[in-house]
Amino acid sequence: MKRIMLFEGDIETQGYFSRQLAAAFAALGHETFMFDLSRPYNSADKLFRFFERGNTVLVNFNFHGMSGEDYFLDENGRSMWDALDIPSYDIVVDHPMYYHHFLEKVPHNYHHVSIDRNHDRYMARFFPEIARMPFLPLAGTELYPNRSNVPIAHRRYDVTMVGNYCAPQTFEKFITRIDDDYTAFYYGMIDDLLAQPHRTVEEVAEAHLLDELGEVPEEELKKALAAMTFIDLYVRYTVRGRAVQALADGGIRVHIFGDGWEKLLCRHPENMLLMNKLDSEGCLKKLCQTKLSLNVMPWFKDGAHDRIFNSMLNGAVCLTDTSVYLDGILHDGVDCGIYSLAQMERLPEIAGRLLDDPDRMQRIADAGYALAAAGHTWAHRAKELHKWIEGA
Repeated sequence: MKRIMLFEGDIETQGYFSRQLAAAFAALGHETFMFDLSRPYNSADKLFRFFERGNTVLVNFNFHGMSGEDYFLDENGRSMWDALDIPSYDIVVDHPMYYHHFLEKVPHNYHHVSIDRNHDRYMARFFPEIARMPFLPLAGTELYPNRSNVPIAHRRYDVTMVGNYCAPQTFEKFITRIDDDYTAFYYGMIDDLLAQPHRTVEEVAEAHLLDELGEVPEEELKKALAAMTFIDLYVRYTVRGRAVQALADGGIRVHIFGDGWEKLLCRHPENMLLMNKLDSEGCLKKLCQTKLSLNVMPWFKDGAHDRIFNSMLNGAVCLTDTSVYLDGILHDGVDCGIYSLAQMERLPEIAGRLLDDPDRMQRIADAGYALAAAGHTWAHRAKELHKWIEGA
């Protein structure tokens, strides 16, 4: 059995995911080691004691350990993953357009893991030289396994939103930085994405570039997409804000756990109950007391988000927009509630009908729990990774 190294101490959520995977790997018989990025030199000594040549692999998120950290480089600038021939399995939880600068210098035994099938198609098109593993969706965590979830009728919060908000205006400096023609060009993309929210950023960007230029060489298109991450962020936070606005202005009280929401304007701010930002475990605790958990996908059009499975595994009904992947596993009114980004005005009605029928909500919550527990925990994802790592 391979020894597996993972990371914590940087991005809190990804460290939490890593700890869930580490526990699952240990249950499968692997020895594991958590490298603490907040104490790198202390961890480095432990890593070399853990390392076994030919029998150690790295499972990381978002290029941790591959972002130019000097403690992972030798005096010639060579990464330790290359020097020690350590295979890596990098689970990239954002669109690859954010990471071109890392993708251009990955270790030689690097394996890219996409959490959205569109991301995998993007990698196949623009980085065909990089080894890719099969699509692996994000997963959820049950906070209190082997304990019955609190019944819907006895839960404290009607609706919660767990996550941060950033006003779309934050990204206007990137949209307007050149001239009026470029500003109109970028807003044209944004308008198309918001009007047709089933489309990906790269699909709409390419269409606009072709309309503007007639022909775009593949390498130039690749560079252009890497420079348009602000488009993704703009539409992502726009729809996240609109979902909460729709509920609040429709008379639905929403408890919000996250930063930045004071910047969201709505007609009925009294229905936005702004709470503290929480770490991953704190968010799970709130989901254990939630009847209806709002999810807005971060523009993953053929993948999932951990918020969906976290909600289900902790006994809440998940109310979410959908994706091609989710259409294949979720069932509206059976194991979740589904709304459309193109019909956000219906959100208060959908949420209200659910909240008015706690018995129905309980049936949906139970079915959602069964669905997530049967195939969408980090233990399930660890089993897939285990097969790849062991070559089974």
